[in-house]
Amino acid sequence: MWPWLRFGPNAAAIRKASMVDSSRMATIHAESFAIGWDRSELERMLLEGHIADVLVSQAVIGEIVTGFAISRVVLDEAELLTIALDPEVRGRGHSATLLQRHAERVRRAGAACLFLEVSDDNAAALALYRRLGMVEIGRRKGYYPGEKGGRRDALTMRWDISHLDPTPRGW
Repeated sequence: MWPWLRFGPNAAAIRKASMVDSSRMATIHAESFAIGWDRSELERMLLEGHIADVLVSQAVIGEIVTGFAISRVVLDEAELLTIALDPEVRGRGHSATLLQRHAERVRRAGAACLFLEVSDDNAAALALYRRLGMVEIGRRKGYYPGEKGGRRDALTMRWDISHLDPTPRGW
C-alpha cells in the first residue's frame, strides 16, 4: 500500500499528536478495529488534553502518520484508550517503541501505572503487553462483539510505570 515509505535505521519517529493528524489517525483506527473512531472523536480527545502520540515514518514526500497511542490521565493513574498501527507497518517492532515512549509521556503527566483492556484473542497485543511487564488483573466476560454475533472477553491489564523518569520534557 505504501511502497514509497522508507524503513530502516531512524526511519520512524514518535512525536506528540496534533489536530492535523486526526484524519490519518481515524483511517488507521478504522483499519485496526471493528468499530473505528472518526476524526471528530479523535479531535475531541486531543482538545480534552488526552496524551496522544503518533508514529511517523519517513516517506518520499516527507512523513506520514503510521500509528498512534492515546491515554487519559487522572491523578496517578492512566488508561490506554487505544494504540493502532497501519497494517503496512505492523510486525516491525514499532508498537513496542511507540508504547514505551508513550508511557514516558504518561509518566511525566503524573501517572504511576497504566491500565488497558484488550481482547483475549489478540495474541500479538497480549505478547507485547506481557513482554513490557503488564500483568492481567481482571477479565470482562463477553465485553467485545465477536464474529457471527458472538462475544469475546476483555482482559484488564496493569503496567507499573513508576520507575520511569517523571521529569517534564519539551514534548
